Amino acid sequence: MKMKSVLCVALTAAGLLLGAQASAQEKLTVWWVKGFYPAEDAALYAAIKKYEAKNKNVKIELSQYPIQDMIPKTVAALDAGGPPDVAYSDTYDFQTTASWAYDGKLEDITSIIDPARNRFAPNTIETTFLLNNKENKRAYYAFPIKQQTMHIQYWGDMLAEAGFKESDIPTGWKDYWNFWCDKVQPASRQKTGNRVFGIGNPMGVDSTDSFFSFLTFMDAYNIKLVNDSGKLLVDDPDVRKGMIQAMTDYTALYTKGCSPPSSTSWKDPDNNVAFHNRTTIMTHNATISIAAKWLDDMNNAALTDAQRATAKKNYTELIKTAGFPNKPDGSKMTYRAAIKTGVIFKESKNKARAKDFVAFMLAEENITPYVEGSLGRWFPVTKAGQQSKFWQGDVHRKAVYNQFMAGTTTFEITKNFRFTQLNNENVYAKAMNRVLNEKVPVDKAVDEMFARIKAVAGN
Repeated sequence: MKMKSVLCVALTAAGLLLGAQASAQEKLTVWWVKGFYPAEDAALYAAIKKYEAKNKNVKIELSQYPIQDMIPKTVAALDAGGPPDVAYSDTYDFQTTASWAYDGKLEDITSIIDPARNRFAPNTIETTFLLNNKENKRAYYAFPIKQQTMHIQYWGDMLAEAGFKESDIPTGWKDYWNFWCDKVQPASRQKTGNRVFGIGNPMGVDSTDSFFSFLTFMDAYNIKLVNDSGKLLVDDPDVRKGMIQAMTDYTALYTKGCSPPSSTSWKDPDNNVAFHNRTTIMTHNATISIAAKWLDDMNNAALTDAQRATAKKNYTELIKTAGFPNKPDGSKMTYRAAIKTGVIFKESKNKARAKDFVAFMLAEENITPYVEGSLGRWFPVTKAGQQSKFWQGDVHRKAVYNQFMAGTTTFEITKNFRFTQLNNENVYAKAMNRVLNEKVPVDKAVDEMFARIKAVAGN
């Protein structure tokens, strides 16, 4: 009995000690968007495990959500006064980061960014130097993780089946779109008997693809909606003229019957789905996720040998990745890059540890595997990451590399934070739908869009 009592006391003491150690363990709450591919998440988990091994008293509590849930959940947590310590989503940059900075909701992380600034490529880190209206200052209020721009992807075999070679694709702006619409589409339908469409043109109001694609058409006409200080330029007659031309070009592809009828209501995955189903021959997309889907499949052990073989052929032979044609004035296209950002909130409970973890994630040996885990869907923001052999590994990634190396520009949100609201509203897709579904003249739809832009971003 005495031995039992001693053992009981010893076990109780050990339990109390373990409990004290567990309660003393530091916790860091991290919310991170769910990856598009398993390799993305695997790279994130590896980095977290590595961080915890380095900091044995720290436990990272990771929560991952689908991209469409990240902003609603983050906003709800902010409103409730309990945001995560670190948060990252692929859509923060478009819709919330600059606005949160302006409202004073983000922690100044200049102490992390300054020592690493020289490691970042041009037009990346600059997009996180944002205005805090509450403190009347600019500082680094976000950290860049990766970036994206606009690409063309098309089925090479469908093009050949229609009777055309890749060398037949024009480089001039008007000729390029007319080629897919007026030549390839009818030839393909005649040869196959299938109701395929030459172009998958995203136009849904719930789609970020639709405004990113349209803004590329706008860039083709050299339109600038704001100057470098954030002042609106929409009252300039030349800006209005160029916008009418861009909107006319974009919507004409639909009115001519060259994009599926459903494309006016597409969400972000839908142009990918239409392409994979081979109901469209070509589409434009803000990543190479279309090709990378087949790369993922060809290495997926859960698929059959036949399925993997089909995926390999699609990725390595049939799907082509390219840039846009030359602008209407004949000059080369300069692509706008969206820099994907994460944040630490002002109300985060463990800001010191959050900053340490972010600095760790931004280290080359951690950020590069994470970006490359996306199979080419995202491009690095660091100079060293961009020069990795990974980007020379196949024709799809090489095409992405070449587009970025030619130089990029930034979005309006980096100059005027109120464009985050306009992106949320998707004023560009709303104008398209006014033209296509409500038969409003293009010039009137553009004037309505400009009026909304002035109402939101004019002050």
